[in-house]
Amino acid sequence: MNRRELLKMISAATGTAMIGGGALLSGCSREPSDSDISTAQLVFSANDVQLLDEIAETILPRTDTPGAKDAQVGQFMTVYVRDCYTEEEQNLFHSGLVQLQETSLATYGQEFIDLEAEQRLELVRELDTQAKTQLAESDQPHYFTMFKQLTLFGFLRQNQVLHRLFDTLLYLADTMVVWITRRVIEAGLLKLNTSIQN
Repeated sequence: MNRRELLKMISAATGTAMIGGGALLSGCSREPSDSDISTAQLVFSANDVQLLDEIAETILPRTDTPGAKDAQVGQFMTVYVRDCYTEEEQNLFHSGLVQLQETSLATYGQEFIDLEAEQRLELVRELDTQAKTQLAESDQPHYFTMFKQLTLFGFLRQNQVLHRLFDTLLYLADTMVVWITRRVIEAGLLKLNTSIQN
């Protein structure tokens, strides 16, 4: 599956085009503006990455197979937001993290990362409902749509990398088996020829 196919799949799953998808296909070579510099580049902290990992893991939890945290989706999100989002989209994403924490505190009295698994799932489902409603009424994306899209993209992308690595390892293993088999055969023939000559 190539990038375009991945983007189509994510668009179908979230009901809207991949935010930043156009920049992604062109290489995500967005140049920072003067206003980017004046707002300190909207840097992600280690706590932000941890929070993004937990949000992503709630969307795609580990079961019999690895989950979003195993794929380091939180760190992937920070790179994608920095390199592929416009300044306006970056601001929406960062403010979304703040809004999610505020909603968690208002609803449960705790930050998202301290919630029980069931509480996290309830909150994520409510945000997903809000995102779908907003999408139906406005062209302005909801911050949770961004979280959801990047969770799916980061997870699927990472698993593609792992599959390619696995295929490469299998190829190398097969190559090594062939090489060893050949050496064993050559050694056996050499020993046989030496015995015949003697």
